[in-house]
Amino acid sequence: MLRRTLAVGLTIVAVLAAGWLALRRADIPYDTLEMVYATPDSQFMTLDDGLKVHFTDTGPQDRSAIVLVHGFSASLHTWEAWKTDLELDYRIITLDLPGHGLSRADDPVEATIDRFVEVVHAVTQRLEVDRFTLAGSSMGGNTAWQYALQHPETLDGLILVAASGWPEEEGEGDDSPFIFTVLSNPIGRAVLKDLDMTSMTRSGLESSYSDQALVTDELVERFVALSRAPGHRATLLSIMTGDRVFATPETVSQISVPTLLMWGREDNLVPVSGAQKFADAIEGSQVIIY
Repeated sequence: MLRRTLAVGLTIVAVLAAGWLALRRADIPYDTLEMVYATPDSQFMTLDDGLKVHFTDTGPQDRSAIVLVHGFSASLHTWEAWKTDLELDYRIITLDLPGHGLSRADDPVEATIDRFVEVVHAVTQRLEVDRFTLAGSSMGGNTAWQYALQHPETLDGLILVAASGWPEEEGEGDDSPFIFTVLSNPIGRAVLKDLDMTSMTRSGLESSYSDQALVTDELVERFVALSRAPGHRATLLSIMTGDRVFATPETVSQISVPTLLMWGREDNLVPVSGAQKFADAIEGSQVIIY
């Protein structure tokens, strides 16, 4: 009986191991990804510290500038529809944060909001954009409001689109995508970090989008492929597990630039209650809830 039980156990382990190996996915070289996901407006710059950053810089160069910063696991493609409209009247700059999109990855331990702030500042300084409006979505919004605290002298305005940063209150986040729950667990991260994440990514995007028609095969494929750039998966996992500096009313109230808050009432990732928290803290801010 013991021998039979052991044999069954070993068979199960072998089957699971074979399945895990079959689902493993290797990194995709940057050159390959650039052939698919670079846009006609794509440019690259190498910062003084060696980081290669993917960005776009379009619209009339003599007009007021708006810089757009994407959220967690996303890329500058997030802003394509906004860019198309806004670049008719403004100089529009989008960029991929380190370990996202087609920008190269830093050491994963450097994947922090402060590092993202540093990169946004370095890119705009290199482009000689001394004054601009900064817009950020979700994690990019977290980057944007912390940028406003560190470099207020460079900003004409601040736009926070469902910006993260406030600590979750009891009951908040219960509807967040399952993939975030799995990746917040050390065992889940260890098992899934090298596997084909297409199914879970699709599920996560469907949970994130109120309009399911927007979750196309092309969108899912882009998220999955860009996450497989060298170093990107380690970056994303580091962000999930790293220490966070949360917003407080005392800190956020120091933001002095004109601020617009834009939120979706059905947001499952960043609760709409965050809009009022920012509004209460930032004097004179305006709120639009969709």
